[in-house]
Amino acid sequence: MQHYQLFIDGAWTEGYAGQVMSSQNPASGEDWATFACASQEDVDRAVAAARRALSEPAWRDMTQTARGKLLYRLAELIEKHAAHIGEVETTDSGKLLAETASQTKYVGDYYRYYAGLADKIEGQVLPIDKPDMHVFTQRVPIGVVAAIVPWNAQMFLTATKLGPALAAGCSVVLKASEIAPAPMLEFARLIEEAGFPAGVVSVITGDSENCAIPLTRHKDVDRIAFTGGPETARHVVRNSAENFAVTTLELGGKSPIIVFEDADLEGAANGLVAGNFGASGQSCVAGTRGLVQRPIFEELAARIAEKSEGIVVGDPLEASTHVGPLCTSAQVDKIRTTLESARLQGARIRFGGAPLDRPGNYMAPTLVECARPETATLHVEMFGPVMSLLPFDTEEEAIALANDTPYGLGSGVFTQNVARAHRVSSRLQAGICWVNTYRAVSPIAPFGGFNQSGYGREAGLEAILDYTRTKTTWINMSEAPMSNPFVMR
Repeated sequence: MQHYQLFIDGAWTEGYAGQVMSSQNPASGEDWATFACASQEDVDRAVAAARRALSEPAWRDMTQTARGKLLYRLAELIEKHAAHIGEVETTDSGKLLAETASQTKYVGDYYRYYAGLADKIEGQVLPIDKPDMHVFTQRVPIGVVAAIVPWNAQMFLTATKLGPALAAGCSVVLKASEIAPAPMLEFARLIEEAGFPAGVVSVITGDSENCAIPLTRHKDVDRIAFTGGPETARHVVRNSAENFAVTTLELGGKSPIIVFEDADLEGAANGLVAGNFGASGQSCVAGTRGLVQRPIFEELAARIAEKSEGIVVGDPLEASTHVGPLCTSAQVDKIRTTLESARLQGARIRFGGAPLDRPGNYMAPTLVECARPETATLHVEMFGPVMSLLPFDTEEEAIALANDTPYGLGSGVFTQNVARAHRVSSRLQAGICWVNTYRAVSPIAPFGGFNQSGYGREAGLEAILDYTRTKTTWINMSEAPMSNPFVMR
């Protein structure tokens, strides 16, 4: 059985307390790997190494251009090893190999994007309102970053944090989920091979009490970048009160996809399938609330049902598979309970609706036709291949239904009316809106949500500035000595 160690201060090590956890293959239900778990002492070592790296010449004095070259090197290594990391991630989490391998390869572009920005971080000379004063600003690294990523899109969600943090000159302690952490520990080998100085990046994993809590409340952590669920995020925010770390949160959602009667139905059907059955539904931007204008409701539902007949549920390592297992059995249980509540509320299960009778955490792709907006599947984030459709009559009603959620991460609009596309997308309370497409990402485009979907943005130009602080320097250029010390100048 494969065993993974922690990567701390440039060295591979077992956890201080000797705690070891097992990782289960969701496709078979069997343990396939073990991994060392970090304790308070390991967290302290990792953070201390990160703090030291900020003051040592190897990282402190490295030029911004040289930092960019290291990131370019890391991007090359990621592409070279994408197939292997993808296979490990698939075995560990159950995500399709077709997606994990291609997503890992694409992640290289995120590191290239931030490599190019590394020496574009600029300050300003200020036109100050005082004579004989030269005043300028610099963007300096924010410091030690605690980056916490979930299991469902590890390489992508790591790149959106690690890329800008390293480009800005920060040091990072990366905490992988204790659920399926193997690909992150494989990734640590590439960080080592790329040549980053010891301590600049450490990769650890472990449970909440011994690892996550000590990390997020650590006095030497300056910034927390967290992706996960809202309940865990509340604990992270409370912990950050201990260190006043700047905190950004990328959380979950119940994203709406609005389909108007003038939409291209083939494109809309594909968008709904992508938004619900892609990644086996295990996506924070899953478009799990399909709002369909009433005149086309039945036709669109029938088209989706027809497409479902060709969906292959199976081994995620097989190229022919479309939907693999869910990562944990708890997700299957949550879906089963939520579907039962929806049935009692009058919802119709058009297809699917039950786990598959086979080893592993397999759930049949499911379409729920909802009778009313209160239906449970329209409100519970299930993290599985469950699509809910609800009819609407007017544009105003569609917007109201779409915004009737505490979340606000993704959204979608399908229409051939350009004016309507602009009008509706501008009123949707979500950080991302896709029009006539869904689930597209890029290192150039900011990613993040509103409301209980979190705050802050990952990817894009502005993200790199979130890993810096502004330092203002005043230089008195007058030959005269400083005057009255009791008066503010």
